[in-house]
Amino acid sequence: MVAPLKLGIAGLGTVGAEVVRVIARQQKTLAQRCGRGIEVTAVTARSKAKKRGLDLKGVVWAKSPLALANDPNVDCFVELMGGADEPALSAIEAALRAGKSVVTANKALIAKHGTKLAELAERQGAALNFEAAVCAAIPVIKTLREGLAGTDVNRIYGILNGTCNYILTRMEQEGLSFEACLKDAQRLGYAEANPSFDVDGHDTAQKLSILASLAFGTKVAEGAVSVEGISSITPEDLNAAQDLGYRVKLLGVAVRTKTGIEQRVHPTMVPRSSSIAQVMGVTNAVTVDGEGFSPITLVGPGAGAAATAASVVADIADAARGLRALPFGRPVAKLGTTKKAPMERHEGGYYIRLLARDLPGTAATIAARLAEQGISIESIVQRHPDGSREVGTGKKSVPVPVILITYATTEDAVRRALAAVQRDKVISGRPQVIRIEKN
Repeated sequence: MVAPLKLGIAGLGTVGAEVVRVIARQQKTLAQRCGRGIEVTAVTARSKAKKRGLDLKGVVWAKSPLALANDPNVDCFVELMGGADEPALSAIEAALRAGKSVVTANKALIAKHGTKLAELAERQGAALNFEAAVCAAIPVIKTLREGLAGTDVNRIYGILNGTCNYILTRMEQEGLSFEACLKDAQRLGYAEANPSFDVDGHDTAQKLSILASLAFGTKVAEGAVSVEGISSITPEDLNAAQDLGYRVKLLGVAVRTKTGIEQRVHPTMVPRSSSIAQVMGVTNAVTVDGEGFSPITLVGPGAGAAATAASVVADIADAARGLRALPFGRPVAKLGTTKKAPMERHEGGYYIRLLARDLPGTAATIAARLAEQGISIESIVQRHPDGSREVGTGKKSVPVPVILITYATTEDAVRRALAAVQRDKVISGRPQVIRIEKN
C-alpha cells in the first residue's frame, strides 16, 4: 500500500485554511484519484492562537516556514504566505533542495524568481507547481504547459485582474466615474485600501510574465512588460466604445512579432462580438491563439479562497500521483531571453479622443498631421452636445469631442502626429489614446 503524501502548509490565511478544509472534505475522493492518501501533517502561520475554524489535532506546528520546509516528515511543501522574497523564497529553495514537491499560489515570487526556482527543481528532480498563481481556478498553466505542448502559440491575452474588470464593468453599465467605482470596489472588498498594484496594471503584468514564459519558451521577465493602468478611462470612452462596436478591458497581451516577444498591459478596445468582451465583473479570461486552430478562451473565477484552493489542491494531487512536469514546459537551459519591447514599435489600430477647439481649419490641421505620419482613418465621430455643429465653424469656443479610429499603424506614428497637433494648439488638454486588439 502506498503511503499517504504528507503536506506541510505555510500560511493559514483565507486560502491556506480553505486548502485544509478541502483536503479534509475530499479525502476519500483524492485517495481514489491519486492512488494514495493526502494528509496535512504540519503547518506554520504568523499566529497559532488565531481562530480559523480548523481541526488541526495531531498536526505539528513548525517554528518557521524554513523549519517546515526542512521537516523530514513533510513530502510536499505548500507555500501560501505570499510575498516576492522572504520568507517564502528561502523556504521553497530549502524544500526543493531536499527533493520535495513544492506547490505555491505566489505569483509575485514566480514572476521574480520563477526561472531560478525552476532550475533548482529541475536539478533536484522535484516538482514546482504554481497553477493557482495565475487566474486561480482557470487551469491556464496546465493548458499551456501540457495541453498545448505540441502547439506554437502566436498570441496570448486576457483579463487577468478581477478588480479592474469589475471597475470597468460598473463604469460601463452605470455611467460612473473611475473614482466612484474604485471607492465602491474597496467597500465590497474587491480592491485594497491601496489599490495601485491592481489598477495601475502591475498585478496583471506579473501574471502575464508567467504566461508569456509558458507560451513562448522564455525566461520569466516581469521587467519586460510595458504597463499602463485604467485610471485614465472615462465614461465618455466607454460610451464611445459601445457606439463603435467595442468594449474596453484591461488586457495583458503577449504576442510573437518579427523582432521578438511583445508583452504589454493596458486598457484595450476589443470587439463586442469577441468572447473576451463578454467577460464581466470580477471574472477572469485568457485567450490562446495558436497554430492550426481557432483561438481558445478559458473563463472562470480569477480570485477568492475557494477558487484558489481548488487549483492548489489540484497541484497537490499531481504531486501525489508522482507527476513531475517541467515548471515552464521546457528545460531551463532551453528557455530564451526576452527584453522589453519599445511600445513605439507596436502596430495596430487606435482609438483617439480629442477635444478639438472650434476654430476654422481645425479639422484640416488634424487630418494633415495624421496624414504626415501615414495614418489612415477608419472612422471619425464628432460628439457634439447638441448634434448641430461641425468642427471648424468658429460659432462657439467650447471644445468639441472628436473620436478617431485608425487603421493599423505604429505607436510611434500616433505619438508623433498627436504631438504635432498639440503644438498646433488646435486641441485642448491631452488626447486620449486606447489601443485596439482584434480577434
